Amino acid sequence: MLASVLCALVAAFLFACASVAQQSAASQVPEEQPLIASLMRSPRWWAGLLGDGGGYLMQVVALALGSVLVVQPLLVTALLFALPLSARFSGTRFPRSSWGLAVALSAALAVFLVVGNPTAGGVDAPWAQWAVPLTAVVAAIAVATLVGLSPRVAPGRRALLLGAASGALYGVAVAFTKYVTDLFERGFVEVIGAWQTYALLASGIVGVYLQQRAFQVGPLSASLPAMTIGEPVIAVFLGMTVLDERLRVSGAGIAVIVVAAAVMVGTTIALSRDQAALQRAPEPVAD
Repeated sequence: MLASVLCALVAAFLFACASVAQQSAASQVPEEQPLIASLMRSPRWWAGLLGDGGGYLMQVVALALGSVLVVQPLLVTALLFALPLSARFSGTRFPRSSWGLAVALSAALAVFLVVGNPTAGGVDAPWAQWAVPLTAVVAAIAVATLVGLSPRVAPGRRALLLGAASGALYGVAVAFTKYVTDLFERGFVEVIGAWQTYALLASGIVGVYLQQRAFQVGPLSASLPAMTIGEPVIAVFLGMTVLDERLRVSGAGIAVIVVAAAVMVGTTIALSRDQAALQRAPEPVAD
């Protein structure tokens, strides 16, 4: 158990470093320049990708040594590593109020994952069952993306919306991953012949792009919390509405889940506003 916990914390730290490096690189790219082409010339961005790879490797090791209910909540601590690191390297401060919000968000997400503890459902469903829930999710992502890409919107809000859209797309990818992975046992032809494969690829590719745009337009404190809650929430939503997963809660547990979800949304928005206000504050004049 201890080894699993340590590996999960190392994974969270590597994910945090990767996010800080990628956001630092993306924020240096003017919006009128091609984002991905510019990032591919940035050693810092590639270092961030290596950090992501190391984080995923440590996550796999942690899951091999311990349970999902131990590992997944610990990965949320990436927020607590990433936000102060980002503030340190960007030359800004991370105030006590932001620390409180970040801790509250991490705790609420951990409670949501542990108390909710969804049962395993199916890995596939006919398109008719996907149509309505997936269309609703894609529509919400599209609205968040369109508003987030508008230069008339404040940078912190743009980063929050694009981060939420990116996290939601990662949640969509999670919903398709198990089925597509299982298809490899039947052969490559089965993989390339399934529409789920292309849905997985599209959601992953667009999710990565929107993540980098979120990093480009605003502070990490606005985008990363939204990404962090977007993935599990959308994955659970699709799992329950399409794949017949169920949350293992009843009675008071339902109230706990509702409160945790409200805290996640509230603290995410508050973190964005907190940092936006900090950025707008005038620098003190030296005597």
